[in-house]
Amino acid sequence: MQGPNQMQQSSFQYSQCNGKKKALCIGINYLGQPEELHGCINDANNIKRFLATQFGYKEDDMVILTDDARNPSQAPTRQNILRAMEWLVRDARANDSLFFHYSGHGGQTEDKDGDEDDGYDEVIFPVDFKEKGHIVDDLMHDIMVKRLPPGCRLTAIFDSCHSGSALDLPFIYSTEGKIKEPNFAAEAGQSLMSAVASYARGDMGGVYSTVTGLIKTVRVDKQKAETICRTTKTSPADCISWSGCKDSQTSSDTEEAGRATGAMSYAFIKALRDNPQQSYQQLLNSIREILRAKYSQKPQLSSSHPMDTNILFIA
Repeated sequence: MQGPNQMQQSSFQYSQCNGKKKALCIGINYLGQPEELHGCINDANNIKRFLATQFGYKEDDMVILTDDARNPSQAPTRQNILRAMEWLVRDARANDSLFFHYSGHGGQTEDKDGDEDDGYDEVIFPVDFKEKGHIVDDLMHDIMVKRLPPGCRLTAIFDSCHSGSALDLPFIYSTEGKIKEPNFAAEAGQSLMSAVASYARGDMGGVYSTVTGLIKTVRVDKQKAETICRTTKTSPADCISWSGCKDSQTSSDTEEAGRATGAMSYAFIKALRDNPQQSYQQLLNSIREILRAKYSQKPQLSSSHPMDTNILFIA
């Protein structure tokens, strides 16, 4: 007999990652601003080189936005970031492999749609955030997750503060590879999959009618938020996010091996260079182990659908 997680997982298609590869790397030091950081531009360039050498990404298929760029179109402004996100997912197909990396300031703002159990949406800050504003997680999800077809892989890394759910992926994993707070799945059962089917068709009315029914079965605000998130943010695409810390934590802008870097970006690259053949669960533990000695932040792994964390990490 299938449990709820197994029932859900069978409805999704994993990417073989043997199609088109595209990457977007964003590093913002906020040069000359009071909030200046030091390692974010290095992070974007390090991830770019790592993707080329480790996973065969081609320079022509990568967009790098950093605030030391001489070309204005490569500056990490709000407009350029949103335009680059649109480029990343354009014409995506099953078995494509897309990679998104962000290193910069992150924060939180009041949640407007009830999908956050802490009452706050997570945001990232473009270089021109004081004039143009931040980018909220709901918008990033709508652009980079919701538009993807089944079987298309998106791997995202957020090396920023308060980034645990920065892409609004609803299934967050423990270091044992289990979905956190698994009682939700047992409670939601078939209703979740009905909402997922509506989501895939673009029928938000169907999604919200299912959500309304689900909310009647739960009593705690946190459970309501998880219900809304998992029924409206579950996706048939194969999306995985690595975040530098929990939503309630900050991520370190630090120095390793004599160079300024974000702690999460550094640990991600180091873990895979030390051992390229790791499962998602192993990689989560490896990253945490690298950071544990010096940093209090706890990197998070989340996905757009229930996944087997014992499968090999590929990008």
